Amino acid sequence: MRYMIRGKKIVTVSQLGSLENGAIVIENGKIAAIDSWERLKEGYPDLDVIDCSSYVITPSLVDCHTHLLEFAPTSLYPVTPETHFLAGKTILLHALSSGITALGEQICGHPLCDFSKEDYQKAVRDLPIDVSFATTSISIGFENLAHFTSITQSRRVTHYDLADPVLVQMIALESDYPGENIFISATPANFTDKEVPRAGEIIYTLEELQKIVTIYHRLGKRMGAHVAGEEGIQLALDAGVDVLHHAHGMTDKQMEKSVKQGVKIVATPMGGTHLAPNSPEEILKYVEKDIPVSIATDSYLPPYLGTSWLPFQDQSLQGPDVLMLIAQPVMQLLKKQNYDENKILSLLTDNPAKLLGKDDRFGRLEVGLEANFLVAEGVPGLEITEIDKIKQVFYRGIKVINRD
Repeated sequence: MRYMIRGKKIVTVSQLGSLENGAIVIENGKIAAIDSWERLKEGYPDLDVIDCSSYVITPSLVDCHTHLLEFAPTSLYPVTPETHFLAGKTILLHALSSGITALGEQICGHPLCDFSKEDYQKAVRDLPIDVSFATTSISIGFENLAHFTSITQSRRVTHYDLADPVLVQMIALESDYPGENIFISATPANFTDKEVPRAGEIIYTLEELQKIVTIYHRLGKRMGAHVAGEEGIQLALDAGVDVLHHAHGMTDKQMEKSVKQGVKIVATPMGGTHLAPNSPEEILKYVEKDIPVSIATDSYLPPYLGTSWLPFQDQSLQGPDVLMLIAQPVMQLLKKQNYDENKILSLLTDNPAKLLGKDDRFGRLEVGLEANFLVAEGVPGLEITEIDKIKQVFYRGIKVINRD
């Protein structure tokens, strides 16, 4: 398949920047050329053209921290093991229709889901969406802390098991990228405050964390952690954790330490921990300090209420369709600080692609990368937040969502 697509503006999130009246040549699912419409029209006079000259073309979105396949089906639908993945595929279609063509999905272990990583991989194998899996252990802040792992699946484990080097190595070997490989602070998951009174409780000692990080690094793997609060973040930094997911409550001093250690941050402005989520001003600080930061939904989860930057009025579960909405306050703040729209959009495209280790495949619009892109009424997150303003979604050059 070979064709050209023309846009009013192409925001490439690459060294090319934004191209007014630009065009892209697609060949065999990849970008073969990208330039001004006038140049490409002259260079490819006989190529079929998709005229989207009234719209903006950008890389498609990457949500690098989600729970769409393990926790969401049982939270949203009255499923059984036989229908679990049917619900999961419905949820992934919703993500795709929201402009997301790549996900970082967590496999934590779930009391109702006796599925292996291979089961999840099989469920998404033929879908037009790229899914990377982080295998993890998890600690849920019930009155009696509940611990699970991706390896032991629906069977609970003990606190002692979480640091068992054999089990840790098995988890590490299966992990595709540094997601929430461990939960340094117990999670509220998507439960109410009453149900998880111990959310935020520190699970590991520094010595335990250092041993776990060493196992990951010895295997050539980067390690990520769910963490919030000054004490937990300090433990993560002192232990050498590579990626902090959430990092709610990080101090300025800890930001400086993150810079020195090359730590990456996955910000979740909708919530996900026991503390108030990342504010636009906090994420601006990450960008100003040149800390690689991605914005993710952590969906499905109940949004944190009481912030000035989130519009939610209740704690009904929110999913990947709100990625642009929760990102807009910080994206507009960055624009006010005179950051370029390509740099701003990278928080939803190139940065999370790098976190997944797949920036050589997608996240930008440049020659040789997969043709994963959106045709929209404006720059996602910065100018638009409603998913119906994304008119078309392309995955590897094939139109998979069409609202025209």
